[in-house]
Amino acid sequence: MIITDKIIGKVKELNGVDCAPYAKSWGDNQVYVNQIFGYCGIPRSRTHDANGQYGGCYFVDVPNIFRNFDADENDESSYDFYYTDEYIGAIIKTGAQIVYRLGVSIEWGSKKYSCHPPKDFLKWARICEHIIMHYNKGWANGFNYNIEYWEIWNEPENPPMWTGTKEQFLELYKISSKYLKEKFPEIKIGGYGSCGFYAHFRANMSEFHKSFLVWFEDFLKMCKEENCPLDFYSWHIYTPKVDEILKSAEYVRTKLNQYGFEKTESHLNEWNYGAEGGGFDNMATMIGAGFIATALIKMQYSSVDLAQYYCLNSAGGYNAFWDTRTKEYTPVAHVYNAFSKLFNSDGQVEVITDRFDAPVLATKKGNKIYALMSNYQSNAKSIKISIPATNKESYKLYRLTEKFGFVYEKEILTDETWVYLAPGAVYFIDC
Repeated sequence: MIITDKIIGKVKELNGVDCAPYAKSWGDNQVYVNQIFGYCGIPRSRTHDANGQYGGCYFVDVPNIFRNFDADENDESSYDFYYTDEYIGAIIKTGAQIVYRLGVSIEWGSKKYSCHPPKDFLKWARICEHIIMHYNKGWANGFNYNIEYWEIWNEPENPPMWTGTKEQFLELYKISSKYLKEKFPEIKIGGYGSCGFYAHFRANMSEFHKSFLVWFEDFLKMCKEENCPLDFYSWHIYTPKVDEILKSAEYVRTKLNQYGFEKTESHLNEWNYGAEGGGFDNMATMIGAGFIATALIKMQYSSVDLAQYYCLNSAGGYNAFWDTRTKEYTPVAHVYNAFSKLFNSDGQVEVITDRFDAPVLATKKGNKIYALMSNYQSNAKSIKISIPATNKESYKLYRLTEKFGFVYEKEILTDETWVYLAPGAVYFIDC
């Protein structure tokens, strides 16, 4: 394996997250948001399921901000931005950007309150217009955050997210996307956070899962026929298999191109290690960290343009970044810390290798080389590594551990060094 110093492109923004570890009781001093976003180098947070069970009825969702749909949408007193301002402000203070999901959070209960189709689609679009005005134009004592990405709804194929029909959702997207793009041509509008395309590559899937493919196809047909803006298309997958992420990404890109949306960005804005059943057991362990590292590396070579991991919140089964009681970082957090060094580099460098069983992503910053390497779900092996000398004669190899993060393993000489890769291990090369 030869790691060159030839820059071949930028490292993609694959290390975003959903949510933030916000707590109402902390007010303006959201210390844990600052700490973990800073350590993990989070560049962007998607505001779906914001704050969940801890006051979720006050945050982000359109009906949480505009609480009476019959009120005057042009009157700023009809809106309650208080906790959403605090929540988004805490994220912005870390230096991260926002993907604002316009819609509602999931409602698992037997009674649904917010996931019904709006009574008036055009009025809903005008309400969204004023939310955008508040955060990007300073309306209603607001801000000038210049939030770029605005996502219409989330998982409308999923009954806890949308009780209406597919045709109703397509009409909502058509009306609101056109209206908002006309009002704010500078922003990027997309949707719809698809449940995923498991039926494309898994056998014996249910009719419910197969319907996700139909939704996608019909959505693209409608957008093309109605000339709807689609700056990005968002989709989800929960799996312990990295190849299923790559198959999904290829499927999305192929379909987008087929319908003439070659410039539409592909956003994987919910992904996680399995996150169902036994997946929760391994999500924050070395197994989950190996999966995360491998996925981040391989997505760099895929058609995914942006990714956000679900999720980094105050508590909950999907959070693999820290122990929410002790605030200790997990191996997953250490992987994100390492990846942030790659993301903030000058660019990805070419790696010449025939060892595709040892995926690696290498970058250059100034005259220094950094690399993340994974041996996830693979047997032990030895590989020969060569790194350009620049002004250094050697580099340091670090190995990820369960308790202590990345620890020093050995020195790598710039000409060539044999390196032993332990089964399932993750490594980082640093100067």
